[in-house]
Amino acid sequence: MICGRSHRMGEIEQGQGSAEGEDRGKGREAPALRYGALPSLRAGWRIGFGTGPGWLVEAMEKLQGQQTSGASTISQHAALAALTGPQDFIAQSRAVFQRRRDAVVAALNQAPGLQCQVPQGAFYAFASCEGLMGSTTPAGTLLGSDEDVVNALLDEAGVATVHGSAFGLGPYVRLAYALDDASLHTACQAIQVFWRSLSR
Repeated sequence: MICGRSHRMGEIEQGQGSAEGEDRGKGREAPALRYGALPSLRAGWRIGFGTGPGWLVEAMEKLQGQQTSGASTISQHAALAALTGPQDFIAQSRAVFQRRRDAVVAALNQAPGLQCQVPQGAFYAFASCEGLMGSTTPAGTLLGSDEDVVNALLDEAGVATVHGSAFGLGPYVRLAYALDDASLHTACQAIQVFWRSLSR
């Protein structure tokens, strides 16, 4: 079993329990792997950690060693500061992310054709755009995939998003909310106006 959070101590909702792995059919504990990242809540700073059974961690090290060349020096120093420095900013950052997350998710769910669940520990919303498939934009673009959707959003509404298929899950649209409130409000308004302009 694998469980993890996008940011250690950075879950947007507090009090979320962690999962435990147990193979009840065999009456023994299943191998469990936990992973996480630093609590700095900074998008793109990829320093993390993992724990688990020794044999599993050794196998992970072999695989990881062939995939990456190691963490950059600046990321290592940032990791040290995040682990040993003040932690009082985390609660404030969590509150800001929760406010932005709630506003973005609410706006996306008000847009026709989108459905978005509330993320618990990420800095982006992942909305299903399946309801938009087959629609046509004001510029005449037929939306047949989530990649069509994000390209049309950029070209016709000026909003940059990422298609879920890039992460192996489509048709979805990924919208980061690691931005200032004003920019997010402008983007969400543009998304709603654009969706309502589609021909179905």
